[in-house]
Amino acid sequence: MTAAIKPDRLPRLSRVVLPVAATVLLAGCQSPLDFDLRGNFGNAPSTAEAARQATVARPPADNRGVISYPGYQVAIAERGDTVQDVALRVGTDAGALARYNGLQVGDELRAGEVIALPNRVAEPSPATGAPDRVDITTLAGNAIDRAGPGAAPAAQSAAPPAGVEPVRHKVKRGETAYTIARLYNVSVRALADWNGLGRDFGVREGQYLLIPVAQPQAAPSAPSAQATAAAPATTTTTLDTPAPGSGSPTPTPPSASQPLPQDTQAASEPVKAATPNLGNQQSAPASNGNARMAYPVQGKIIRDYAKGRNDGIDIQAAPGTAVKAAASGTVAAITSDADQVPIVVVKHPDNLLTVYANVENIRVKKGDSVSRGQSIAQLRGGTANYVHFEVRKGFDSVDPTPYLN
Repeated sequence: MTAAIKPDRLPRLSRVVLPVAATVLLAGCQSPLDFDLRGNFGNAPSTAEAARQATVARPPADNRGVISYPGYQVAIAERGDTVQDVALRVGTDAGALARYNGLQVGDELRAGEVIALPNRVAEPSPATGAPDRVDITTLAGNAIDRAGPGAAPAAQSAAPPAGVEPVRHKVKRGETAYTIARLYNVSVRALADWNGLGRDFGVREGQYLLIPVAQPQAAPSAPSAQATAAAPATTTTTLDTPAPGSGSPTPTPPSASQPLPQDTQAASEPVKAATPNLGNQQSAPASNGNARMAYPVQGKIIRDYAKGRNDGIDIQAAPGTAVKAAASGTVAAITSDADQVPIVVVKHPDNLLTVYANVENIRVKKGDSVSRGQSIAQLRGGTANYVHFEVRKGFDSVDPTPYLN
């Protein structure tokens, strides 16, 4: 007689049977398990791989675990940390930190877990284990302040933001790591690595996640001269072969065997149609009194102006692109940061200054007069192919956008 299984043993059995069954199923798979069900259904193509793009690694934190961006800061938990431990280490209120992240002060955190900071703490610096580098924006401002003869950059203690600022996503009810990864076209593994998620990739409502930054794509190369020469010549349209869309000539009907009689009326001068005055029908272009500068490069704005956090805009374009003067003026200063990356400052009328940082191959020198659109430098190569551009009224930074056209 078979003994009945007691109800209190069912949970124990499930803990043994379910992992074994899962192991058997996984052993038979030749490809990664498609957790969010984007795999093949019948003959439908799989879209699992389409949701994955190469991403860079998460930037390193300082000794406190702080990673700083222009728009926000985060802290990275260590093994055994609670919310209280992180708050003490970074110097912020534990209660506010817990509420901001939907946690309790005593909650234990996973190693590598990202905790969003509700307010800014001291910026990473060499004293906190950050790289001994200089904030380009701060150094540019100091270069303006010291625009006199023989100016040299002073050492700074603040470290620059950690690369391109990633999107920060707040988890909503019903969302999973898989749906969030698919939303931003990144792999769930990269999302987990960036945010210190557990093996189950579990997320909680109200949690802040950093979306991994995509690997920069190489700029497309210009077509070679041979490829250009091999391009097919433009086909000349003849009367025998009408161009597509131009219609076909009307054939002569069979009944028209005799030519039509000549028009007995005297030919007169063609009547000229009255030309409408389009100027009266078009609206005048919108004018902006401040729009008197040109963009230093034509490209994508990857970081917007934010007073006190990013005192300019960052414009990305192909490496080696010429950086041009936004307006006519005089080169007031040429300096560089601790990595010897040059910074150019140009002085303009009406107490305006423009700053061009993160460039190379400077083509002007201090005291030179430059005109609007004149090439003054080039964009750097690699992943640093952007110019940090500022407009300052006196020594106070202002939003460059209204000045550009």
